[in-house]
Amino acid sequence: MTAALLIVDVQNDFTEGGALGVDGGSAAAAAITRHLAAHAQDYALVLASRDWHDPDSDNGGHFASGEPDYVTTWPVHCVAGTPGAEYDPALSTSAVTHHIRKGQGTHGYSAFEGVAEDGSTLAQILDAHGIDRLDIVGIATDHCVRASALDALEHRDRLAPLTEVRVLTDLVAGVAPGPSQAALEEIAAAGGTLA
Repeated sequence: MTAALLIVDVQNDFTEGGALGVDGGSAAAAAITRHLAAHAQDYALVLASRDWHDPDSDNGGHFASGEPDYVTTWPVHCVAGTPGAEYDPALSTSAVTHHIRKGQGTHGYSAFEGVAEDGSTLAQILDAHGIDRLDIVGIATDHCVRASALDALEHRDRLAPLTEVRVLTDLVAGVAPGPSQAALEEIAAAGGTLA
C-alpha cells in the first residue's frame, strides 16, 4: 500500500483567535504534529492545503460584501501572504512534501480545487505517485475536510490505484458538533473510512 496524508487548512485564521477560529483547532494542529512524528515514514507523500484567497477581490463571492451568512459567504480570511493564511504554529510542516494553495479568486473548499507550487493539481500528484490510500486530517470537519474527502471519493474511480479514503477522526476539528458528525456520516456513506 502506498499512502499519502492530506492536511487540510490548519491555518491561523481557522484556529483559535483567527478570523474563523474553530475551537480545538490548535489542539488538532498539535495532534497532527505528533502523528507525523510517529508516522511520517508511513506516507509516501504528505500534502498540506491552505486557503490562499486573493487580496483584491471577493474571491467569487466567498468574501461577504455585507453581513456574512456563514454558509456561502464569509468574513475576510486567509488572504494570500497574511499571517492568517500561514500554518498554525503548532503544526510542524517539516515532513510536508507538497503545499497546495486553493481559493485563489474562488470559494475553494476542497483541496482538490488547489494547485501545488509547480501548478500540479492534487489529483495529478496522487496519480503520479501511485497513491492507493489517502488519509485526511485538518480543519474544518464540516467544511473543507468534508469537501476534500468527498472529492477524493469522487476522484477515486479516476485515480487508479486510489482505493481507500480515510478521515482520521482524532485529527480533525469542526465548527459545530452536529454538522461535523453529519459530515463524517456523509463521508462514510459515500464510501470513506472513519479511522
